[in-house]
Amino acid sequence: MSSRITRSRREPPQQDDQARARWTTSLTKILADLMINQVQKGNRQKNSFSKKAWRYISDEFYKKTGLKWDKEQLKNRYAVLRRQYITVKSLLDQSDFSWDEFTGTIIAKDEAWTEYIRGHPDAETLKNSGCPIYKELCLIFSESAANGKHDLFAEDEGGSPSIQCADPSSMHPESMSDSDEVDDIIDDHKTTQPTTPCSTANRKRGRKGMDDVIAGAIMEMAAASKLRTAAMLQCNARHTIADCIRELDEMQGVDERVYLAALDLFNKPNAREIFLSLKGDKRLIWLHSKCAA
Repeated sequence: MSSRITRSRREPPQQDDQARARWTTSLTKILADLMINQVQKGNRQKNSFSKKAWRYISDEFYKKTGLKWDKEQLKNRYAVLRRQYITVKSLLDQSDFSWDEFTGTIIAKDEAWTEYIRGHPDAETLKNSGCPIYKELCLIFSESAANGKHDLFAEDEGGSPSIQCADPSSMHPESMSDSDEVDDIIDDHKTTQPTTPCSTANRKRGRKGMDDVIAGAIMEMAAASKLRTAAMLQCNARHTIADCIRELDEMQGVDERVYLAALDLFNKPNAREIFLSLKGDKRLIWLHSKCAA
């Protein structure tokens, strides 16, 4: 009886990664940078990128990460980032919230967070994680970039600058696919046209316009930083070192070691706020825990 040798089929090493895209912060940042590159080249119109742009993004993403994810997986992440941009933009439109460009966190009082999350549950994750790539999302998803325009900022009724968000109804994948088909036709038409001085001038104007978009985004980051500084100064004024020392002197059972350590601790605004917010014996317990740390 002849024996029959069977060989088990082994999946290629990237099969699992191909089937399920596991996005990390660094991978998302790489994708966002590639999208910004295509925005600057004018390859994003209306709701999505052209077929040529998606091909470039997919190829470059593979070169930079070694992950050969298909276009649909990247487009799904694109839709997630778009929703995140609209959520953060709506949050920062509130006067009680500001974005720290250095840490990527969103700053607000606990009362403001509680009130806002009550009506917008999706914003709860932003309280802890913030949005480190909000600057990049502004360049990708601002309404001016989506429409091929270059005025990133528009004044609201109060006269203050604000980014015009994309219409949330344009988030549907169907509209993105329709946009791809239109862009594909435009791409095919462009490949049959010779380069003319007029088209060269248009590209130069496009590059200048994108410089204006980037400059506008930097201005917004600077404004957010100023708001954060003002909030910190206001917090410092409410919780002074003198107030903390006055309360410390009235406490019972504070030995010299804890007392001196507390004086060093009061140099930090957050520590002063926590100390003055605690009541009774909890202040001493908190000071002991800080000294032990």
